[in-house]
Amino acid sequence: MSLRRKRKKKDRRRFRGVYLLPNLITSASLFAGFFAIIAAIDGKFLAAAWAIFIALILDGLDGRIARMTQSTSSFGVQYDSLADLVAFGVAPALLVYLWALKPFKQFGWVAAFLFVVCGALRLARFNVQSGSLDPRYFNGLPIPAAAMVVATCIAFYYQIGAWAPEKHKLVLVMIYVLSFLMVSNIKYFSFKKVQLFQRHPFQTLVAAVLLFVAVAAAPELMGFPLMCAYVVSGPLSTYQYYRRPALPEKPEEEAPAPGPTGP
Repeated sequence: MSLRRKRKKKDRRRFRGVYLLPNLITSASLFAGFFAIIAAIDGKFLAAAWAIFIALILDGLDGRIARMTQSTSSFGVQYDSLADLVAFGVAPALLVYLWALKPFKQFGWVAAFLFVVCGALRLARFNVQSGSLDPRYFNGLPIPAAAMVVATCIAFYYQIGAWAPEKHKLVLVMIYVLSFLMVSNIKYFSFKKVQLFQRHPFQTLVAAVLLFVAVAAAPELMGFPLMCAYVVSGPLSTYQYYRRPALPEKPEEEAPAPGPTGP
């Protein structure tokens, strides 16, 4: 058997197919991101913002379903990253450019491109560092969170209407800040280690219920302040992370004293 035929056979064994359900959900997330791009081009900015939110929900489902059904794979990880780049990188960048940054001309599209490239770098770094960092924290602002800041900002402006301040300069600064935070080393709480099935203080339940009621009553108004609070929480989480007491070093074992028959 020739070397070329052996290599083909080995590659065929390595890639025997894909898991259907989690990758279908990832495809749905990718579709929502693509729909957001089309809606933004058509000037339907609020619909595009909601499409990014739907992509966020689907992005959270595919990984959990893959772990629950034990159908995780390297293909799924790579496909999920590509879908995230479209749904949370390209879509919000184009959306915010057409909505608020277009009057700045080259400065506007450069800011939108910076959002995309920083999101891509953030995803690549996450894939490389996965499994080697503290799972309680993200290293840098996650790209879905940055996309949701953009989406909730648009919904917030539509909701407050005439009360909204002049958006163009504020949004330009916001995009530069989000881009920097994505590639920074600021720690953001990941919520991966939150124990929902364990006992918690009663006040925690009350606070969760009040937060749910507030968001359900006015999601367009509450979404943006909540996302801004998460962005601001990064420096606080970083301070808490580096203030943790260091693990005590294990004392070095002393070499046993030589016995009577020792040298």
